[in-house]
Amino acid sequence: MTEREAMPYDLVIVGGGPAGLVAAIRAKQQAAERDLELSVCVLEKGSEIGAHILSGAVLDPRALDELLPNWRDLDSPLTVPVTENHHWILTETKSHEFPHALMPPFMNNKGCYTGSLGNLCRWLAGQAEALGVEIFPGFAAAEILWNDDGSVKGVATGDMGIARDGTRKDSWQPGLELHAKYTFFAEGVRGHLSKQLIRRYDLDKDCDPQIYGIGLKELWDIPAEKHIPGHVAHTQGWPLTDANGGGFIYHQANGQVALGFSVWLNYANPYLSPFDEFQRWKTHPAIKAVLEGGRRVSYGARAINDGGWQSVPKLTFPGGALIGCSAGFVNVPRIKGSHTAMKTGMMAADAAVDAIASQRSNDELTAYGEAYKKSWVFDELRMVRNTLPLVEKYGNLVGTGLAGVTMWMEYLGYTLPFTLKNHPDYKSLKKKNAVRPIVYPKPDGVISFDKLTSVFLSNTNHEEDQPIHLTLKDPTIPIRVNLPEWDEPAQRYCPAGVYEVVGQDTGEPRFQINAQNCVHCKTCDIKDPSQNITWVVPEGGGGPNYPNM
Repeated sequence: MTEREAMPYDLVIVGGGPAGLVAAIRAKQQAAERDLELSVCVLEKGSEIGAHILSGAVLDPRALDELLPNWRDLDSPLTVPVTENHHWILTETKSHEFPHALMPPFMNNKGCYTGSLGNLCRWLAGQAEALGVEIFPGFAAAEILWNDDGSVKGVATGDMGIARDGTRKDSWQPGLELHAKYTFFAEGVRGHLSKQLIRRYDLDKDCDPQIYGIGLKELWDIPAEKHIPGHVAHTQGWPLTDANGGGFIYHQANGQVALGFSVWLNYANPYLSPFDEFQRWKTHPAIKAVLEGGRRVSYGARAINDGGWQSVPKLTFPGGALIGCSAGFVNVPRIKGSHTAMKTGMMAADAAVDAIASQRSNDELTAYGEAYKKSWVFDELRMVRNTLPLVEKYGNLVGTGLAGVTMWMEYLGYTLPFTLKNHPDYKSLKKKNAVRPIVYPKPDGVISFDKLTSVFLSNTNHEEDQPIHLTLKDPTIPIRVNLPEWDEPAQRYCPAGVYEVVGQDTGEPRFQINAQNCVHCKTCDIKDPSQNITWVVPEGGGGPNYPNM
């Protein structure tokens, strides 16, 4: 067996998203203030920084202002401030404006910017490298390394050049070990290694289960006369009837509009397809009017942490910490999580630098958890903690009204004496015989599109001759259990056409996994009713490559 090369660092960060990059920058800043030599490394599984980043995005610059107060003078890609803020209630043919005066002030996007989170991460990577951070794109952290005392020692990247059957190809290269005094896991939603850490250290024993949504997004070039830089609109209502979620339209730079649709993954009908709900939403007269005459240029999808305050696990363990969406800090009513993710990266970095300066290593960074509980992130999430459960319990109309009342009360200082519970999404599906199948309109190829055409626009690419990264605990379950019980919902909840049941017309159904289509959204790992699918990292550099998303 060939030994893997090992590289030592003070701090290793798994994931080159906003939380990971901000943590790296903050650690270097703090070290410089103390005249401390600090080696920091960021691993990114995408082919480049930003390749796997997908967000609306309307970004609250609060954390960025703390990190780099002069960021507006540093050629940042955030150049379009929000100028208009709308909330539309949709029926099948009508759009009704919801008065913003009825919403708590923190729901206003004043002072926020709309733009590409992927491009912001590319810019943050430049800031990090200027401070001496080493960034390795195309290297997927595939394994956690452990010290003899059970603390995290670091991570190892996956071997390159492994064939589908597990044998080594001529191009085989062993993975690389990265050893660290502390390791941060900033993998994003439903991180493969973060899941293992949560289980091993029982980090979620004192919190509710994490719950999720799936967000789907497209980028369009639209006619100049329709483009209103800084115009932001959110929608709720149609086409969702037996599910919760909504859409967004953000007018960004260069004549482009980012639009997307999210569906909470607690929906009950196994025939629901989030992708097709998104395509149907675009045919609404208010949405279609924006897109007509335009051209779709990109597509992507990813899961979203929706659990909020009551679903945040314990953040630390011996030798490391969870930051950003690996732990889940999205403020669902505000439809924002980047600013909170960044702040958690900063707090963790502060704790790590303090520990290293005190010549500690591989212990538990309790100062990070304590800082979180005293931070504006904690307060912001606590204020809206009952919003999503109320909508889930009482429906869009009544639930939204009750949620609005509770947010106003919390904002005015009346902390409610209760916190509603979250429940696992995979348990919510009804059996196929208890629901009515949903018939979706055929895409027109102008406003609405099919999955495979959409996946093409995500620039998704995987080396085909590699082990399938969508693993089944029991290969018989999709046909033996999921097909008769739920008509195998993976065919519909996957937004990229990865899963198919073929051969039904001959009476010999077979479950087929088209892993090369996977956009790394993790929905299958979350929503499979038998919890039979486990998403693991493919060979580094594989997956989507989102430009300007």
